[in-house]
Amino acid sequence: MSRSIQFHNHPFRFLLYLEWILLAFAAFTAALPFHPYRFQTKFPELTICSLVLFGLMGLKLPTRDYITKVLFTGTEIFLILITGFFGGRTARLFPFLYLILVIRSCLIFQLPGRLVVTGLSFILFLLTLRRRFAHIPLSPLAQERFWFFTLSFVLVFGLALLFVLLLMNAVLSERQSRDKLAIANEKLRQYALRIENQATLEERNRIAREIHDSLGHSLTALNLQLETALKLWQSHPTKAQTFLTKAKELGSKALQDVRHSVSTMRSHPLQEQPLEQAIAGLAENIQRSTDVAPICQIHLSHPIPVEISTAIYRIVQESFTNICKYAQATEVKLEITMTQMSVQLKVEDNGIGFDLTQNTTGFGLQSMRDRTLALDGHFDINSAPGSGCTMTASIPLPKVTAN
Repeated sequence: MSRSIQFHNHPFRFLLYLEWILLAFAAFTAALPFHPYRFQTKFPELTICSLVLFGLMGLKLPTRDYITKVLFTGTEIFLILITGFFGGRTARLFPFLYLILVIRSCLIFQLPGRLVVTGLSFILFLLTLRRRFAHIPLSPLAQERFWFFTLSFVLVFGLALLFVLLLMNAVLSERQSRDKLAIANEKLRQYALRIENQATLEERNRIAREIHDSLGHSLTALNLQLETALKLWQSHPTKAQTFLTKAKELGSKALQDVRHSVSTMRSHPLQEQPLEQAIAGLAENIQRSTDVAPICQIHLSHPIPVEISTAIYRIVQESFTNICKYAQATEVKLEITMTQMSVQLKVEDNGIGFDLTQNTTGFGLQSMRDRTLALDGHFDINSAPGSGCTMTASIPLPKVTAN
């Protein structure tokens, strides 16, 4: 506990009420006249003041400074001894004051301190009891009974101290566990919020990639078809008509992508096709757009997980889109191979290339890189002006798949 235990933040308020009831009863018995004289309270004012002070000390228990804790406990023991030696018949209740002392020690000390206070309480109880009954004249038979009941009382009181100590330790441990659980739950809630925010951000990025990869690819191909049709409209109207027809098909596809973007993003982009067949469709599209037939070499010894095949498909799609837009290539090579540990992807063209230092932050390149890194893969791209472009990606296979 980081701050003093006071009435408003006492972890077990009912213990305070129990203390006050017991101390009030002890103070009341100290003030009443009693006979015979042997049990008369010698100094009732002192006894009552000690009990009141002992009760008030329970309103604020130190929990920080160890020296303050020791002085606080020593003062409590001193007040209990005053009650035991000068309380007369009130002293009959002084063992219960030791129980209160042990309870308070459990609230302010760790386990070693609690054991010390409990042991000291039992020793002081024995000394006080011995002093009170050392000079009582009794017959041999009465003395034997007296010592029997005295030893029984000592044993019961010792067990009571031990029971209170164990009970308080169990209660405090349960409370500390509950507090730790509450803290852990709060941290878990904060982590859940962070994960939710991160998942939302990742979902936004995924949606952006999907729109860019699907709709962007269709619109790029549509734009190329229209540009070609415009160039051929005067000289080759029939061929231009063919490109316009293809452009209309691409426009319809783009419109369909927009209308069904959510369902398209949630569904498998391969549409339950094998990866080879889906990539063949991409190669056919690039051939129609640029009159360049990509050379595809795909060697997969066995099916690969859906998330990996989807990422490969999207990376190839984005690579072909960039080639259609910017490369002006006459030759495109695609190679996909599988090892025991990973899937290797390579896309190479002989286009005009670009400067890596000035063109590495485009959304298409970033999308391909993000898809690869999301699967713990490695992405690399090499290009230079006039030297074409080579893109490589290596995606590790899950252990189950690899074996």
